[in-house]
Amino acid sequence: MSKEPAKPADSLVQELLAERRQLKVALERARIEVADAQASGGGPDPRLGELHAELVRLRKQLDDTRAEVNLLRTERDELRDGIAHALTQLHTR
Repeated sequence: MSKEPAKPADSLVQELLAERRQLKVALERARIEVADAQASGGGPDPRLGELHAELVRLRKQLDDTRAEVNLLRTERDELRDGIAHALTQLHTR
């Protein structure tokens, strides 16, 4: 069986996975900055609150992206099952 051409849903899933990787990198950078700010010892860094807010925002965005990827995968699988079922019905007639 030959490989099917890339479908828009697959492409979207790949884009979301790439975005997820970027968000993970940004999240780790923010964590490192927070750790550096805390380790500097010169009192609380004025950026600490801003960095924490950014960390929370990135976590939420990552969670939203994960949920969207899972939903798209489910929809893709349901569509594939429907197509396979329709093809089976066509071949049996």
